[in-house]
Amino acid sequence: MSSTSLNIHEIEARRDAALEFLHNRIDYERARNVPYSPQEFKLARMRELVARLGNPHERLPVVHVAGTKGKGSTAAMIAAVLTASGYRTGAFTSPHLERLEERLAIDGTPCSPAELVELVDRVVPAAEQMDRAAAAAGPPEIGPTYFELTTAMAMLHFAERGVDLAVFEVGLGGRLDSTNVCTPLVSVITSISFDHTRQLGNTLASIAREKAGIIKPGVPVVSGVVEDEPRDVIRRTCRDHGCPLVELGTDFDFDYRLPCHLEAAPALGGLDFRYRVSGREQGYRDLALGLLGRHQAANAAVALATLEELKRQGRQIPEEAVRAGLAGVACPGRVEVVSHRPTIILDVAHNTASVDALLEVLEGCLSARRCLLVFAATHDKDLRRMLERLLGRFDEVIFTRYLNNPRAVPPEELAAMAAQLGARPARVCPDPAGAWHAVRQWAEPDDLVCVTGSFFLAGEIREQMRARALAAGQPLAETPT
Repeated sequence: MSSTSLNIHEIEARRDAALEFLHNRIDYERARNVPYSPQEFKLARMRELVARLGNPHERLPVVHVAGTKGKGSTAAMIAAVLTASGYRTGAFTSPHLERLEERLAIDGTPCSPAELVELVDRVVPAAEQMDRAAAAAGPPEIGPTYFELTTAMAMLHFAERGVDLAVFEVGLGGRLDSTNVCTPLVSVITSISFDHTRQLGNTLASIAREKAGIIKPGVPVVSGVVEDEPRDVIRRTCRDHGCPLVELGTDFDFDYRLPCHLEAAPALGGLDFRYRVSGREQGYRDLALGLLGRHQAANAAVALATLEELKRQGRQIPEEAVRAGLAGVACPGRVEVVSHRPTIILDVAHNTASVDALLEVLEGCLSARRCLLVFAATHDKDLRRMLERLLGRFDEVIFTRYLNNPRAVPPEELAAMAAQLGARPARVCPDPAGAWHAVRQWAEPDDLVCVTGSFFLAGEIREQMRARALAAGQPLAETPT
């Protein structure tokens, strides 16, 4: 039976079964220990998977985006401007906040539950065939992983829905990432900083080498990397592969103005972008940017440089589309103001660089009487440095843990670390529901509440906000989206 002929309850039941199939796969986003080698992150396995599905990625003009931070926002901005330009645009991003469908969006709209079910149905036979072959290998190997299957599903979805362009965000690293089977129109590296050091290395150069693994012979590269050590790695890789390279700070640059405050919506930053062509400076002035912060302005500059490369290749991207796309882009969980009085911000900062970016925004445009923090994090993060930056900036702190990922740090462990750092006693809540109830009891209308530390925490707090709004009789459209 076609899923399009089923009612909503039947679709949800089939969706639950589809998700169970995917969740039974190896999922490195939720694994306690994430190995990183060609045995676990195996491009040959991904190539076999997409070959069994008819190589849908070969029918897609792709923009490929890697980077330590900013790659999801940059991908969203590129996709938003392309959609505003009239192109049917797919965007594959990860992880999701609430529903898997968010990862597979066309023109900003996630795929439907029925489409998700159909896509899982399409990949199951290939996965099961590969599972049998992997089990029979000597020594036994692993079959397709959760991320490989969802990447393949995105490639199928975009190819069969006839997108004009597809933007793919790398999951982890770049060199061994399952998205790296594509040969893109342009490769993008947003930034290099310390994260996933157990997998990618503990120097900026080693991390840059993994990110630079997306660079393909002759394919133009746009880089937002400005630190000398990783920038040299990217330059050398581009030179070795014969790739044209444009760089932030050399070939393009930007100026940014924060909004005066966040206490009223909408709050749009101002961006000036300039780039050089044949020795002449061109660009855009007074662009409104819907994502807040200087770090997002840097991401927007990388996105605009990427769009200029697509224009050079013949795509029509008018100025009005650039303005509309950047002003209207939505990227949940990136300094996202979800409520006022009190001001409530969700942010997915999960390393020291992204925490610094969050704090810069908060200090630049907030006038709250008190600041309250809800924090949870993952075991493999630099927790001490993240807490060192955060604790002195907030008047009250609640530590919790998300429930949908076993890598979450127990809140008692976070509280003990905070005490070692000399912080005032924090409240400990065993789950996001308790943390959300506590912070709503504490918060007064003029306060700021900031929820940060992880994608997984932001997603579970959004669920709590949605449930509270529905219980209060508010229409679902008025809850955070």
